Amino acid sequence: MNKTPISTLGEFGLIRHLTENIELKNTSSKYGIGDDCAVLEYSDDKQVLITTDLLLEGVHFDLTYVPLKHLGYKAVMVNLSDIYAMNGTPRQITISLGISKRFDVEDLEELYAGMRLACESHHVDIVGGDTTSSYTGLTISITAIGDTPKGKAVYRNGANETDLICVSGNLGAAYMGLQLLEREKSVFMGENNAQPDFAGKEYLLERQLKPEARGDIIRRLSEAGIQPTAMMDISDGLSSELIHICKQSDKGCRIYEEHIPLDYQTAVMAEELNMNVTTCALNGGEDYELLFTVPLTDHEKIAAMKDIRLIGHITKPELGCMLITRDGNEMELKAQGWQALTE
Repeated sequence: MNKTPISTLGEFGLIRHLTENIELKNTSSKYGIGDDCAVLEYSDDKQVLITTDLLLEGVHFDLTYVPLKHLGYKAVMVNLSDIYAMNGTPRQITISLGISKRFDVEDLEELYAGMRLACESHHVDIVGGDTTSSYTGLTISITAIGDTPKGKAVYRNGANETDLICVSGNLGAAYMGLQLLEREKSVFMGENNAQPDFAGKEYLLERQLKPEARGDIIRRLSEAGIQPTAMMDISDGLSSELIHICKQSDKGCRIYEEHIPLDYQTAVMAEELNMNVTTCALNGGEDYELLFTVPLTDHEKIAAMKDIRLIGHITKPELGCMLITRDGNEMELKAQGWQALTE
């Protein structure tokens, strides 16, 4: 198959090629791609939410084993997850790309196909962006815009003593998927002692390569009449995110190891790699599940909700942030997940 050099289209031709069939679906999207700015219009009873994520090749993703379509999908989901973590609804995104000469038009079509699939599944409009050349590989910067009714935004600093700590889904699977992919890369690079085996581990790969932002949880909480007091998405690991909430709320916490939700494949893979599965769940990151606190009075409602797990409670700040192990010991939680600016 003949590939099309990007230079044959030029910057504006490339943008037209990738975006010409995009249709706007949100009433707040008044004008999208094609002018100096997108035009958005919101009513007086809503607050606007804006978030940006920057993804760099070699830092946040490895194209040795990440397909471009999956990368595009994940790049969008990372941003939508932040909007949901504020108890909001994502409406629009802008996409900016830094592209090196090794990419062709067909590569970017694959990348955009993943982005558009993610947007379509969450009813989000692509309304603008930018492209430029890159000398260091692929760079992806996405800004997501959303809204929430006034008074309904949920921050990290609202947790209260006795609040219940809840998480959606299960934890550690994305990290195990990354370990599996890194093992495959080792084989690809010629290390004969590693034997990759993907059979029965498809869920782990999906959690790493195609995560889902949990807008469904936000909708179900609203339908149940539950307003979280604090919330974050789990991108850097449960420990790290919970410490963020506690510090910004000036509180402590107790979570219980036996209540941390784990998938069977995660536990099997951790055992296979001789890793502690609880450590993986606490520090692995990239699960993009929701971590949130709710008042104690919502206990019965939360207990009845599928795919939400109660894992602990908020305490006085002087009690610290602690994990209660299965044998009843207390261990201090430490932020050992992903840190963007370490050497």
